[in-house]
Amino acid sequence: MAEATAGPPAVAAKKPFPFAKAALSAVVVAGLFLLFRLLPIATWIEELKTYVRGQGALGYLIFGTVYIGASLIPGGPAAIMTLAAGAVYGLATGTILVSLSSVTAATLAFLLARGAFRQRVQKIAEGNETFGSLNRAIEKEGARIVALVRLSPVFPFTIVNYLFGLTPVRLASYFFASWIAMLPGTLAYVYFGAALGDVTGSATALQKAIKISLAVAAVVATIFIARIAAKAIRSAGVDAPKGTPTPGARDVTSA
Repeated sequence: MAEATAGPPAVAAKKPFPFAKAALSAVVVAGLFLLFRLLPIATWIEELKTYVRGQGALGYLIFGTVYIGASLIPGGPAAIMTLAAGAVYGLATGTILVSLSSVTAATLAFLLARGAFRQRVQKIAEGNETFGSLNRAIEKEGARIVALVRLSPVFPFTIVNYLFGLTPVRLASYFFASWIAMLPGTLAYVYFGAALGDVTGSATALQKAIKISLAVAAVVATIFIARIAAKAIRSAGVDAPKGTPTPGARDVTSA
């Protein structure tokens, strides 16, 4: 009687390379320095600083208004403007300006979805499994789900602002949960922009490298927080979006 032969040993799943994040950070830093070498980015930043600061208080109003407008349009350059706020205004002022502008834009989109844009937003949400699970989770846990979604970049910022308007969450809960939960990401990316702005100054190469490295570390930290938030969202029964909701996101604001 033939003996049964043992099958090949199970291969354990490979874990991510432990230095992957550090390597990625190093690549980003090197890429930024290369970018500054090949393009006149330092000159552009200095020209932007001079122009905006020359506008005085009006400069803050212009920047905030443009930021809000960009955040209401799916695919708008809000992320780039967050970096620009840090480069032009620095960490403290840039964070305040972006925080106020982003929460204002989020609130306006929320209110538009409950008013003028309701039918268009409903078409986007119609039959979307992610929105259905998000809506059910908010019915149970309210502001906590809003905060977790804000911490997770898996959900497109502009689209989810409008979709939140269709959920039963109260305006006050939505506003404060969004404002508080968006602060870590805002702080990290404004700091990154501020670091880019600082490298145009008279600091030594080592000081510039340290500032950029710290900025990259701040962004990596927000990614780590986002992964924790994503797990919590899944635990709450919310499905991760599998792609851009249909019909196209631009249908929210287009006629």
